[in-house]
Amino acid sequence: MTPEATGEPPIRVGVVADQTGPLSFVGIANANVARMVVGDINARGGLLGRRVELRLEDGATDDAVAAARAAKLVREDRVDVLLGGIYSSTRQAIKGAAVVEGKTLYIYPEQYEGQESDPLIFCTGPVPAQQVDPFIPWLMRETGARSFYLPSADYIWPHVLNARVREVVTANGGSIVGEEYHPLDHMDYEATVQRIVASGADAVFNTIVPPGVSPFLQRLHDAGFTRGGGQLVCTYFDENFVNMVPAEHVEGLWSCLDYYQAVDDPFSRRLLAQYEALYPGDAKFTGGSACSGLYRGLRLWAAAVAEAGSLDQDDVIAALDRAEIAEGPGGPAAMAPGQHHARMNMYIARARGGRFEIVERLGAIEPQERPVPAPVPAG
Repeated sequence: MTPEATGEPPIRVGVVADQTGPLSFVGIANANVARMVVGDINARGGLLGRRVELRLEDGATDDAVAAARAAKLVREDRVDVLLGGIYSSTRQAIKGAAVVEGKTLYIYPEQYEGQESDPLIFCTGPVPAQQVDPFIPWLMRETGARSFYLPSADYIWPHVLNARVREVVTANGGSIVGEEYHPLDHMDYEATVQRIVASGADAVFNTIVPPGVSPFLQRLHDAGFTRGGGQLVCTYFDENFVNMVPAEHVEGLWSCLDYYQAVDDPFSRRLLAQYEALYPGDAKFTGGSACSGLYRGLRLWAAAVAEAGSLDQDDVIAALDRAEIAEGPGGPAAMAPGQHHARMNMYIARARGGRFEIVERLGAIEPQERPVPAPVPAG
């Protein structure tokens, strides 16, 4: 019997994706991933014998808009789970509307600074223990880089991530020779690049984000930083971001993520082929853009619903806390019990000719996040 034939109401999945605004080139890809996974689930009979219905909203790369869309999905559409958000500030905006006010299960799919700890929130992208901790010591050993400059956007992710970078660099005998923060829409980086060059930094660890990242990278390239032997590092950069700028501006850029298109296990190859057949064009299936985390989050949630045999939120959360998938982009994944973050394979890659080449497979790495507090009983 098909899900439509049971007469049961559909299970509603809400997704907020930035389909317009500065992050539209990745938000469109996120929307595509949601459509693809929900389509796959329904093609295999749905969940609990019911059809899964995708309720997709545009966050417009604007935190206030994302919060309003999340509130609509929770209050009006009454979704059973909500996913989405790229910027950490967007996660916080969605959290306020969907979790604090709406008391709804929320899955955040992007690589981020860690430290989110809420009984109703699960995070399915990499955190510093999976990116910074293994990657920075490796980079220092392999390249000899000792001094780092941290040009940054001024919001929570860069501040928290940079603190971790400082800790790891200094623990490995290096130093931070510059750290500065700019508004997300800041576009003039000439003075910043002059300070980087004057500092003599061996490496630039960048957390400037769109739209400012493009002019920053152009200025850094024009100054000859990497041509002179400098190391350019950006842990969110993937194939979508590489294609956003001229290839020569990011030639040699180092990144560390849970998935790149060069990952060659059979499932990852099939998944990429399926996505590209369904959604040809510039909005690519990538890791740093939250596509891999969104895929992982939807599949882990579906596995939890199937195990719980129910949509009761407490039952689904209990099952999701120990959920795992044997196949996913970059490899298998599992929630670390009690942490609401996922164990996943990690890769170090380098941009060459507008593509990423994997240079080190780090294997499965634990998130090492603090235990999530137990929910406070109602009443």
